[in-house]
Amino acid sequence: MSEPNVNAIPVHRFRLMNVRTMVALGMLTAVAYVVMLLSKALPQISGFLQLDLKDTIICVGGFVFGPLAAAIVSIVVALVEMFTYSDTGIIGCIMNVLATVSFCCTAAFVYKKKHTKTGAVVGLTLGVVLLTAVMLLWNFLITPLYMKIPRDVVVSMLPTVFLPFNLVKGGLNMALILLIYKPVVNGLRRARLIPESCEDTKMGASRNAGFLLFAFALLATFVAIALVLMGIL
Repeated sequence: MSEPNVNAIPVHRFRLMNVRTMVALGMLTAVAYVVMLLSKALPQISGFLQLDLKDTIICVGGFVFGPLAAAIVSIVVALVEMFTYSDTGIIGCIMNVLATVSFCCTAAFVYKKKHTKTGAVVGLTLGVVLLTAVMLLWNFLITPLYMKIPRDVVVSMLPTVFLPFNLVKGGLNMALILLIYKPVVNGLRRARLIPESCEDTKMGASRNAGFLLFAFALLATFVAIALVLMGIL
């Protein structure tokens, strides 16, 4: 007869952790939807491209709960947006999911493998790169069908419109994530929605002035570029 596993997590504790995780993800989904709505107030770029900062919230959830959680929240928020606010239909929903998943899941996957400040920066940087590459491809494929314009016109817009737009969108979300990740995690822990093991002590133990300066400088840079693209500066 085998010995009992003294290290096993009791069933009631496991269920409680699952309930707390679902509540936390539900809260993040709701916040991401509200941030999406607020982002609609920002001026559009080139008359039809809208900066969306909901990826900041979704990626924070991915950092805490993993890339699969980020993917689930991305799909839920995109579907709710399609049925409640968006006028772009299923095509807009698909493009929305592709953009968010390529950014958030990439960053969360790298961060899961390397729980450090460097891991966060590398993961987010790769997320921005993949977001830009994926959206260039899908804009090339879908935009001519969706906007009813010749494909050669879309090709000419790839380096001048879609490339800078997606870089700025990803860069803004990256900078905001670096700034708000720790406060959000602390809030979730105080609310007892995530266990002690979900906290990244390596990243949170020493938010030194240099790291904060880097995040603020990154944010200021991409805000300035966004204002230029919007025609404000």
